[in-house]
Amino acid sequence: MPAILELVALEVDWEFVGSASLPYAGRRQTRDEVADFFAMLARTEDFHVCEPREFIEADGNVTVLGWAKATGFDTQKMSEGEWAQVFTVREGKITRWRGFANTAARYGL
Repeated sequence: MPAILELVALEVDWEFVGSASLPYAGRRQTRDEVADFFAMLARTEDFHVCEPREFIEADGNVTVLGWAKATGFDTQKMSEGEWAQVFTVREGKITRWRGFANTAARYGL
């Protein structure tokens, strides 16, 4: 985790866009808050697979398309689906990140 956090700017615009019922959803603005995002994600989901499949780079932005399979610790339901993440990188640091996933699948919807 420390190596990942070193790639994040001290001030960052980091947001997982998803159901407000997920503790890791929402916006963060500091490296410490991003660390908390990863901690909450690990306490909420048991990832069996999290696989990036395509990387698209343009003008300092990298979009990553992937697929994941996870079990929610609270629901004990396994879900799988595609996800997308968009990184903005300036001077070698992530200054903006957006994560998107089919969070409805997590609840069997």
